[in-house]
Amino acid sequence: MAQTATASKSVKFIITRQDNPESKSYTEEFEVPYRPGMNVISALMEIQRNPKNAQGQTTSPVCWDSNCLEEVCGACSMVINGKPRQACAALIDKLEQPIRIQPMKTFPVVRDLVIDRSRMFSALKRVKAWIPIDGTYDLGPGPRMAEKKRQWAYELSKCMTCGVCLEACPNVNEKTDFIGPAAISQVRLFNAHPTGELNKEERLEALMQDGGIEGCGNSQNCVRSCPKGIPLTTSIAEMNKETTKHLFKRWLSV
Repeated sequence: MAQTATASKSVKFIITRQDNPESKSYTEEFEVPYRPGMNVISALMEIQRNPKNAQGQTTSPVCWDSNCLEEVCGACSMVINGKPRQACAALIDKLEQPIRIQPMKTFPVVRDLVIDRSRMFSALKRVKAWIPIDGTYDLGPGPRMAEKKRQWAYELSKCMTCGVCLEACPNVNEKTDFIGPAAISQVRLFNAHPTGELNKEERLEALMQDGGIEGCGNSQNCVRSCPKGIPLTTSIAEMNKETTKHLFKRWLSV
């Protein structure tokens, strides 16, 4: 009896779609058979296998991004029932129906739920979120990081560039060039590294430019929405302090 009841259940979706970057968005309704343990990605896969809308009309398969399906890659970010999150971690049993799925508005839409996250990667380039070393020969073991510092730095390294914090931030939009909380937190991470510290001032200078840390309005939406629980507001506060110290140091050295 339980199996029969489960087989007769269906899940309703209202998905915001867009055929290309220049076209207008529209919504389309779908119903997929319910299975225990389903997440949003498995439902989208069902629609892909059988692309028919709720009216039974054949339509184009819904496009979306995904990779790891383990909330590690950050590719499947989308807005689900009004909340930006990872589709692979969004369980159907915990979502109110009809489930409304939209692409994140902070980023340009490529098609349907596929977005262009270039804004995030450009911000990481801008703050040099890497450790520049010569990889042409063996450098031997690098300097060790103190265990106390390593513990909190590890939390920052969990960032998967998913874009959820930028979607939640009211200061990140098409009218601003604010780099967002993710890049600021990565500056803190790489400046804490014994080798990365060699380029510390370059990263601080990048944060002090237009669109840098001054763009933060301290809404704290980012830390509440981060799927990895990264202490983004703590990083922003630390970088505020570091950029202020760097500014005074620069003035005094003139």
